[in-house]
Amino acid sequence: MSDITWDPSKPILEIENLSISFFTRLREIPAVMDFSCTVMAGEAMGLVGESGCGKSTVALAVMRDLGKNGKIVGGSIKFKGRDLTHMTEEELRHIRGSEIAMIYQEPMASLNPAMKIGAQLAEVPMIHQGMAQAEAWKLARQIVADVRLPDPDRILNSYPHQLSGGQQQRIVIAMALMSKPALLILDEPTTALDVTVEAGVIDLVKDLGRKYGTSMLFISHNLGLVLDVCNRLCVMYSGEAVETGNVKDVFDLMRHPYTQALFRSIPLPGADKNSRPLVAIPGNFPLPHERPKGCNFGPRCDYFVEGRCNAGDIPMVDVADSNRHESRCIRIDQIDWDAPLKAAVQHEKTPVGRVVLKLEDLKKYYSVSTGAFGGGMKKVVKANETLSFEAHEGETLAIVGESGCGKSTFAKVLMGLETATSGQIMLFDENIQSTPIQQRNTDTISQVQMVFQNPFDTLNPSMNVGRQIIRALEIFNQGTSDEERRDRMLELLDLVKLPRAFAERMPRQLSGGQKQRVGIARAFAGGAKVVVADEPVSALDVSVQAAVTDLLMDIQRKNATTLLFISHDLSIVRYLADRVMVMYLGHVVEMGSTDQVFQPPYHPYTEALLSAVPIADTRVIKQRIVLEGDIPSAMNPPPGCPFQTRCRWKGKVAGNLCETEMPPVRMLEGAHQIKCHLPDDVLAAMEPVIKMAAE
Repeated sequence: MSDITWDPSKPILEIENLSISFFTRLREIPAVMDFSCTVMAGEAMGLVGESGCGKSTVALAVMRDLGKNGKIVGGSIKFKGRDLTHMTEEELRHIRGSEIAMIYQEPMASLNPAMKIGAQLAEVPMIHQGMAQAEAWKLARQIVADVRLPDPDRILNSYPHQLSGGQQQRIVIAMALMSKPALLILDEPTTALDVTVEAGVIDLVKDLGRKYGTSMLFISHNLGLVLDVCNRLCVMYSGEAVETGNVKDVFDLMRHPYTQALFRSIPLPGADKNSRPLVAIPGNFPLPHERPKGCNFGPRCDYFVEGRCNAGDIPMVDVADSNRHESRCIRIDQIDWDAPLKAAVQHEKTPVGRVVLKLEDLKKYYSVSTGAFGGGMKKVVKANETLSFEAHEGETLAIVGESGCGKSTFAKVLMGLETATSGQIMLFDENIQSTPIQQRNTDTISQVQMVFQNPFDTLNPSMNVGRQIIRALEIFNQGTSDEERRDRMLELLDLVKLPRAFAERMPRQLSGGQKQRVGIARAFAGGAKVVVADEPVSALDVSVQAAVTDLLMDIQRKNATTLLFISHDLSIVRYLADRVMVMYLGHVVEMGSTDQVFQPPYHPYTEALLSAVPIADTRVIKQRIVLEGDIPSAMNPPPGCPFQTRCRWKGKVAGNLCETEMPPVRMLEGAHQIKCHLPDDVLAAMEPVIKMAAE
């Protein structure tokens, strides 16, 4: 319909001076101001920035789905030359889903839990194109095969809950592509997925984009992903586009202080917690109704000039000697963009002390009923299999692996929320393996504490920050009077670098990063010796991640804390861990110092994990190893090596050893251990997965 007058050499999507506001009873909240962006046919445009900068609002405006409170108050959104802002609901219905499709962050939000996958997919062409049912089912089967799902007939006959997160997201992508849309909007499509699954989904999106000639608007806060997927990039800050251009130009010739600050706060290769620490962006993101005069980034900018940067509105200007590269910076010609970074505070390596925690042959099995309401056969889920390791005072031990590998089960056993099936957990000289938390004494509980992934779920919404920390001090018998405990609470706020005035604030008045700091203060209230940090920064923006990560390191240096850092983000792990333990299906498959684990020889699983990590550096050359299939069930693990069903090296092992025998733990040089059947000569010949291109 809209193709009749559209010239394919013109932009497929042209957003000009777009302004969007949300209206509450109190005020108008400007969410996006004067935003412009152009996507050409076949182009993939990345939209990046911190939470609250307006990325998703722009995407919803293109879909014309801003809800009752959201209104476009200025500018235009042209799709194939026609202005979407002036279309009727009827006209929009013809375009949505058939010409413009959107994939959301949470796949289950897009799937009907009561309908089989095949029926949901077939519905799309039947509604949008009036296709016959038999033909629609045939197309559904073909698209399921296109998105690389095994056994398409079984998938079509499954309900959404019978699929893994990665499979659900592939179905949502298939659904979006059913009517071959000209524009695909992807809003953080891989945030909830493991890095190995993410790598497969990203490869799939790129291949399908090429196959169908689809243009893309790809929203992400992960700059490495944007480098992998997009040709062009638009950086947003507080409702405005601040820099836009070709991905390589923006990465290598950044010309806005915010873009530069973003890159300095993410752990790229070479960053080191002691010699080259990350630089967190100072200050906080402005609330939409409290934006500063002039440049929105001014109060947090190293190059701010009073009376110039806050004199009036800042326009987008062309960057010299660049094609379609623009920046919203008034001082673009006065800043030395190549100046070396001012040396951040360097730290001595924390001395590693005595063994604080020792695990020997720890096993955790669950008994599960296969029938409804507890009936049917009993099956055993082997969540942890013979875990053995030591953790030392002042050391950061990272535990990495995909969802379902047993990381969080181990954390629960250590905390006493679960008891182990067998084995030993020695905390100092006490065996706590079979002591549930209710029977642990206060000293033991205060010595092992946890920082959780989601700071929103761990604070009591009806209690102010100070009271929540004081409550922890009371439980841990810290201080002899209310006065003493209040002083200690204020010291803990100092420790986590929060203003003392925050003691009176309620959790709803804090940002995500501030809430996580309160969680950390509470974990250290009893003088914790071992802190289990379970994905503590994955729910936070990259700029906040840097601050929270460095805070944990500072506290560790002061208190000689042992930090067990559970994560799937290997960039952060490389930056802050002293040693790394890689888990797969309940087993430790590799363990060694960070340098050992990040250099060959690798366990084949570690190799695949490293190749899947998106790195925001144009100089990095990576081997691409996408794992086939999903992680097997711990209820029905494969025989022999747990990784053999997905291993690309299996053919290098003589006979059928991988399928029949559990590999032994092999000690390589310098306490580096690998659980693998691969012969020494094959391990020795392994190539690095991540290399830097020659300068």
